[in-house]
Amino acid sequence: MLIEHVNYRILYMDSYEVMMMIVLWFLLFSLIPSITAVSIITPDQPLPHNKTLVSASGTFEAGFFGPGSSQRHYFCIFYKNISPRTIVWVANRNTPLDNSTGVFRVSVGGNLLVLDGTGEIVWSSNASNIAQKPVVQLLDSGNLVVKDGAANGPEKIVWQSFDYPGDTLLPGMKLKASFVTGVHNSLTSWRDLEDPALGEFSLYIDPHGFPQRVITTKGGTWLYRAGSWNGYQFSGVPWNLLHNFFNYYFVLTQEEVYYEYELIESSVVTRFVINPGGLDERFTWSERTKSWELFASGPRDQCENYALCGANSVCNMNSYPICECLEGFLPKFREKWRSLDWSDGCARRTNLSCDNEDEFVKYEGMRLPDTSSSWFDTSMSLDECKRVCLKNCSCTAYTSLDVRDGGSGCLLWFGNIVDMGKHASQGQDVYIRMAASEIGKTNIMDRMHHSVKHDKKDIDLPILDLSTIDNATSNFSISNMLGEGGFGPVYKGVLTNGQEIAVKRLSKTSGQGLDEFRNEVVLIANLQHRNLVKILGCCVQDEERILIYEFVPNRSLDLYIFEYAAYGSFSVKSDVFSFGVIILEIISGKKNTKFLDPLNQLNLLGHALTAEPLCPQTIQLNI
Repeated sequence: MLIEHVNYRILYMDSYEVMMMIVLWFLLFSLIPSITAVSIITPDQPLPHNKTLVSASGTFEAGFFGPGSSQRHYFCIFYKNISPRTIVWVANRNTPLDNSTGVFRVSVGGNLLVLDGTGEIVWSSNASNIAQKPVVQLLDSGNLVVKDGAANGPEKIVWQSFDYPGDTLLPGMKLKASFVTGVHNSLTSWRDLEDPALGEFSLYIDPHGFPQRVITTKGGTWLYRAGSWNGYQFSGVPWNLLHNFFNYYFVLTQEEVYYEYELIESSVVTRFVINPGGLDERFTWSERTKSWELFASGPRDQCENYALCGANSVCNMNSYPICECLEGFLPKFREKWRSLDWSDGCARRTNLSCDNEDEFVKYEGMRLPDTSSSWFDTSMSLDECKRVCLKNCSCTAYTSLDVRDGGSGCLLWFGNIVDMGKHASQGQDVYIRMAASEIGKTNIMDRMHHSVKHDKKDIDLPILDLSTIDNATSNFSISNMLGEGGFGPVYKGVLTNGQEIAVKRLSKTSGQGLDEFRNEVVLIANLQHRNLVKILGCCVQDEERILIYEFVPNRSLDLYIFEYAAYGSFSVKSDVFSFGVIILEIISGKKNTKFLDPLNQLNLLGHALTAEPLCPQTIQLNI
């Protein structure tokens, strides 16, 4: 009986505890506000903080939330089924709620409002009297719209969030600019990852000249250009970003220009954002990893920083240094350029003649220069484009406007060429104008290389860039000078790979012209011998004529090539001069180092070079 009593007591206590737990859970959940979803908002049906607005297929959701660990709350749009929550649009991004109590509503005239717990307006769409019977919906594209459901006409959209982007560009959203008003919309970065307030960077379509996509600071300073539209995409974007998932559209009319993209495969989830650091990033959602994967980003390298090399230059990440003046141009400030400060750019060596005698130099595979001061025509051929440029003295470059189907249209530049670079993948051809007298000079390097390369022994002698030699010799530092001869000084240098070199810099007063210099290079290159110092390359740039030799660490050659005359020792390194001294000794029967002319204090060599050649006392009579 005792056992039965105990069992009964245990069963009784278990049932009691279960009942208490049920009551406690019920009380607990009654204290937590439930979040329910609705499909529309009307003036009579506002959206409180404990409800959300959901798109028809459940792709997007809108409601009051705080990003990350933030205690501030915002009315925002986000992906419904993606975790962690990814926000794509924020209404009150600069005026957050200090607590979670808030209301989102639409007025009878169609104006959207965010109210705090006291009923004060913290945000408004500023769109009054746009609808007689407003209805708010969240579309499956992520677009929050106000529709006018008036009975006297079809339902139409009178306001949409897609016209007022935040930091995210979704498929179907347009970046646009008006040629009439000059107004453009833009993506604007968040202040940081948990603060959606307006950040430091904006991305938009600049309508000046031929429109292009740019990233700027809050103060308007340009940081990066994706370039102008070339028929397929923005000219600065790598070619391989023409992905099978997207179609890109660039629409240009007399009133406006806009850019948008759409999905080819509707199952792909993607977004394009400008992050708090000023980078544009395209993400796609991976169901496999349950995470956002970075698809593309820009700027990608140093050359994509706007105007890094200054005006009239080209930037190439595969060169060192990465900045180089255009052909026919010189650095404005040589010393700054040599110290890798390229901001002042380059200036013409010879002014344009402003007649049909000017010529063009073709640059292949380029990221097009800044087009904000350009002119364009959609119907011209490339030849017509060239003729139009030649007729205008201010025109400095031209190219095709559209690269599709072999190229069409005309794009002209005026004034300085700014922010041109070597394209990462394919790029476009650009024709840079210069005076006819400069064309021969710009071909010097090609002619030099051709002369050496196509010599009968087919020696391929490297042509070094002047900036490379500048860096190797510390800008021809006096401390690196090895010596100086009649044709100019010789410097010691160290290349970036650690190789030591001797640099012979020809003096401008040497009297040696280009043809003589080229002949010397070809001759020396063909006379390579184990007993001769090896020539490694040359440089012909601006007014410089430079020969680069292997560095001989054992001091000057004159200590060795005249060794027999000086020391009486003969070796395989001795030259023709030493051989001549030996012949003189044979003829005279005397050693050069032991003979002394008692009258003139001359050795045998000096004695033999008197005004009376081969005087009798010099010749050995018993020969």
